[in-house]
Amino acid sequence: MTNTRPAPIQLIYAGGTFGSYGRPLAPLSAEVFLPTLQQLLAELDNAFTLSPIAWLNNTLIKDSSQFTPSDFVHFYQLLLSAYQQGSRRFVLITGTDTLSYLGAFLAEAFAGSDICVVVTGSMHPLLDSEELYSYKVDALSDAWNNLTDSLKLAGAGESGVKIGFGGESWPAQTVQKIHSHDFMAFTGHSRAAYPANSYVKTLPDTRRQHWLDDQQEISTDIAVRAEHACVHALYCMPNTTDVLNQQLRALLLQPPCGIILLGYGAGNVPYSVELAEALQLAYEKGHMVVCASQSPFGGVSDTYAAGSWQYDYQVIAGGRLTIPAIYARLLWLLVRHDSPARRRQRWLNNVQQTGTSIKKR
Repeated sequence: MTNTRPAPIQLIYAGGTFGSYGRPLAPLSAEVFLPTLQQLLAELDNAFTLSPIAWLNNTLIKDSSQFTPSDFVHFYQLLLSAYQQGSRRFVLITGTDTLSYLGAFLAEAFAGSDICVVVTGSMHPLLDSEELYSYKVDALSDAWNNLTDSLKLAGAGESGVKIGFGGESWPAQTVQKIHSHDFMAFTGHSRAAYPANSYVKTLPDTRRQHWLDDQQEISTDIAVRAEHACVHALYCMPNTTDVLNQQLRALLLQPPCGIILLGYGAGNVPYSVELAEALQLAYEKGHMVVCASQSPFGGVSDTYAAGSWQYDYQVIAGGRLTIPAIYARLLWLLVRHDSPARRRQRWLNNVQQTGTSIKKR
C-alpha cells in the first residue's frame, strides 16, 4: 500500500519557560531538552493519529526577553530556508515575553506565501520539577496542551502565521499578551486584514518560486539592516508637552527609525506648536511615526480633536493594530526596504487593504 502520510511538521525549539526545569527554574540545554521532548512526542504519535514530526535545527535558543531585531530575522531566514526546500508546516516554541511580537513579524515577512506557521509557548514549564530524577510532563502545566493543540493546528495546514495558546488560536498580528501569569495569557481575534488576507491556500509552483526568488534576493540586506534597525516607543503621560517634544527630538538625531506614539484613549496626544513641528521634522528626516492607543482594545480614531491634529503632521494612524503588530510592521519595513519613502508607501498600501485608515482632514 502506498504511504499517504503527509510531509512532516517541522518543529522548532527556541527556548523560554516551556523548556525550563529544576530548582530554581532555568532553561535546559537543547542537548538535554530536545531528546526528552522527542521521546514524549514519539509516545504521543503512537497513541494518537498525528502528522509526522521532524526537527528543524535551530542554533538560537534563549530567553525571549533578550530577542533583538537580528534574532527575529534569524527565525525568518530559518523558516525561509526550510520553506524553500519544500517544507510548508511549522510549529515554533518560544518564550511568552515577545511571542506576539515574533509572531506578528513572521506574519509580515511571509505575506503572500502559502506557509503555515504556528507559534506557541507556555506559562509553566513542560517538565515537572518535583520529579528531580526523571523527566516527566507536569500534569498541571499548560505546555503539553499548547504544544499538541499547535501540532494539530499545523497539521490542518491552513496558510498563514497563527499563535496557538490556551486552547485558542488567532492570526498572529491580532494577538497581545493580557496577563502576566495566567494560562489564558493571550487574546486575539479573527477579523484580521493584512497580512492575514494575503496568504493563499496553495501557491502554484511558478508563483511560489517567484516569491522565494524575491525573498532570497534581499535576504542578506535584511540581515545587515536588522543589526541597526530600531523601533522606539514614546508614552504619553500627564507631563508638559516639553517632555514628549524633547524625547522625540532626541530620536531625530538617529538614522531613520520607527517610532510608536502611545496616545491616550483613541489616540489623543497633547498638542503644542513645538511638538507639531517635531513631528513634521521627523517625517522630513525619514522617520515613521505611528500613533497607537495605550488601551488594549479599540485602537485609534480621529473622533476627537485632541488626537486628530497629529495626522496633519505626517503621523500614521495605527488603526486597530496592537502594539506588537505595529512594532512588527515597522521593523519589517525597516529591514525590507532601504528607502523611507518606500517604507511609508508600503505601510499606506497595507492600511488601504485593512480598511482602517484615517483620512487627513
